Amino acid sequence: MTLSVNGVEIAEQAIHSEMQYHPAESAEQAQFEAARALVIRELLLQEAERHGVETGTRTASNEEQRIQALLERAVPVPQADAAACRRYFQNHPERFRTPVTHHVSHILLPVAPDDGAGRAAALAQAETWLGEICGHPGRFVALALQHSACPSRDAGGDLGPITRGQTVPEFEAALERLTIGEIAGRPVETRYGVHLVYLRDREGGDPLPFEAVQPQVAEYLDRNVQRRAIAQYLQRLIGEARIEGLELEGQTEPLMQ
Repeated sequence: MTLSVNGVEIAEQAIHSEMQYHPAESAEQAQFEAARALVIRELLLQEAERHGVETGTRTASNEEQRIQALLERAVPVPQADAAACRRYFQNHPERFRTPVTHHVSHILLPVAPDDGAGRAAALAQAETWLGEICGHPGRFVALALQHSACPSRDAGGDLGPITRGQTVPEFEAALERLTIGEIAGRPVETRYGVHLVYLRDREGGDPLPFEAVQPQVAEYLDRNVQRRAIAQYLQRLIGEARIEGLELEGQTEPLMQ
């Protein structure tokens, strides 16, 4: 691949070296992402040179500093005020709650995701057991001690307290649908197999006051505005540049809309 930005060539070896930072489904996609990253880097360094942005001796080690200094100068980002923060807070109340902890017990029937016959058999067995324990949580412990393939079997299936991110998404989704003391009316399928799930308790999830989260809201809004502003800035640079060897989407537009 012969690649150049405004007449400055980017070596093929540089693209190959950059590919390690851009994992993708194919080598072609990784090569494209690597080339794109190097083109944008070169554009920004050229722009820093044009604007006289310096951060000491020109070495590879200070290129990131030069780019950062350029962006701080060329892409001013307005900070979110209290009114904007409060609007976001009021429009997304579900995001501002204390962490939820679920106290859970389960019975695991292990089966591989691609074992269709095994999964069907496990589901059938789980449905049979559900018929025995629905409405009778006390029987759950005995069944777990006998049949669960999880190490929690020795505790009657008790997984203890679970917070968000500790289990797979499909298991978490099932927990969120349950009320305290409820056994899920259908088996839950995950990559590990088939589960019978019993929600013993739930804590947390209480609304947080605006004052407690305003700094985090402001930081989130500022980051989003900055990302959009930088994306528009890069689109303008790409649209105005002479890039050979790679086709990128770009346009000549005002920086902020």
